[in-house]
Amino acid sequence: MTEWIAGLGPWLIAAGTLFFFAGSLGLIRFPDLYARLHALTKVDNLGLGLICLGLACQASGLAAALKYLLVWGLVLIASSISATLIASTAMACGLRPHQHRPAMRTGTTKESHP
Repeated sequence: MTEWIAGLGPWLIAAGTLFFFAGSLGLIRFPDLYARLHALTKVDNLGLGLICLGLACQASGLAAALKYLLVWGLVLIASSISATLIASTAMACGLRPHQHRPAMRTGTTKESHP
């Protein structure tokens, strides 16, 4: 049983790394601050959680495994508070979320004809 859990660790770390990569890609590609905050707080926290779980599976004892999970919990709390503060400050400064609206085709609806 212990070998199985220790063997699961590298897979969890690899999955967490993929989530970190996806969050970093979202940070680069998303159009505005609010979408970028979403990528950082959701995807990167999931990636960190998987990495911490993978490290906890490979830990030498229960105390070390609990420390990894404590780190994850503290980062979850800190990132949610900081993202809320950044988003509320941006909203108070007048920065509105990007709203993508597809271009309307003219002349294709019944309402456009008199």
